[in-house]
Amino acid sequence: MYKIHCLNPISKVGLEKLTANYALTQEVEAAEGILVRSASMHEMELPDNLLAVARAGAGVNNIPLDKCAEKGIVVFNTPGANANGVKELVIAGMLLAARDIVGGIEWVKASSENADIAKTAEKEKKKFAGTELMGKKLGIIGLGAIGVKVANAAESLGMEVYGYDPYLSVDAAWSLSRTVKHVLNVDDIYSNCDFITIHVPLMDSTKGMINEEAIHKMKDGVILLNFARDLLVKEEDVLVGLKNGKIRRYVSDFPNPTTAGQEGCIVIPHLGASTEESEDNCAKMAVKEMMNYLENGTIANSVNYPNCDMGVCTQAGRIAIFHKNIANMITQFTACFGENGINISNMMNKSRGEVAYTMIDVETAPTADIIERLQAIEGVFRVRVVK
Repeated sequence: MYKIHCLNPISKVGLEKLTANYALTQEVEAAEGILVRSASMHEMELPDNLLAVARAGAGVNNIPLDKCAEKGIVVFNTPGANANGVKELVIAGMLLAARDIVGGIEWVKASSENADIAKTAEKEKKKFAGTELMGKKLGIIGLGAIGVKVANAAESLGMEVYGYDPYLSVDAAWSLSRTVKHVLNVDDIYSNCDFITIHVPLMDSTKGMINEEAIHKMKDGVILLNFARDLLVKEEDVLVGLKNGKIRRYVSDFPNPTTAGQEGCIVIPHLGASTEESEDNCAKMAVKEMMNYLENGTIANSVNYPNCDMGVCTQAGRIAIFHKNIANMITQFTACFGENGINISNMMNKSRGEVAYTMIDVETAPTADIIERLQAIEGVFRVRVVK
């Protein structure tokens, strides 16, 4: 029986997917699997028996990925599971920015004691008048699961949509409306679009990508939206752009002292994926990924190891080996079995950067001695007997 520990409250809909072969434990030291949302794991002592961490969400900057990789711990996330919830809030953010809905609502609250509020509103409403989305140009930086949904929804609203993503996947391309203009230079987004929304992961190459230089290239009166990660945007530069009129509105889902309460900033308390449906979808996907890995060794949607799938093992045994992505590893693995007269019926090796993952199905159950020999090979992080 596999023991699972939840570092955060996880949707019951997801936990109900666990079969009788799984038990929830309050003791993280006993866990073979961890389910997590936002809790930071960087200071955690990772148990030796921990096999997998599944993040019920997309971002994984709360998890020590390299440390997990070196211990042979697979880290999963759930790309696309919360995409619709984020998409809907992005559309709401565009509407809030295009028309001063927030200002209008605040005026109504402040005028609640005015007996002639309806009459006064007719005079005051021009202060909150804005523009429509139809016919405006929307630039989307990052055409992943969320970016594609935003693009298609914006097309339905009559917007002219431009998308930039040098790593556009085949699946995303198939899902993207054919009328979206795929540009090859992000500067085309900056110079042409009335609205710009960013949907890329936070990496060294993307950190602070919306900065003074990028803002200078944008159209006057641009509306910026950030529902991805706060550090993608140098918000001090955004405040300067708001003051000098370069930026009309900045909509962010990440409250912090820099933007909270600042004129021209619409800051939402990180509600992008905070819907019942998104939390349920993320939990179900995280549980499914973890179960498939623990039971079959299958890796799908990992952020620190390559995807690898050999289906359900029908042979006597299956071994999973986590190791450095260096030459001569496979030769050493197969020699351990060959020298003991064990036939390999199926094998798959996948790599990702400096690490690799090898699954081997054998016709005879491997002995403890073979496992020890595999573990002793230089460059091997972990050997796991799946079956």
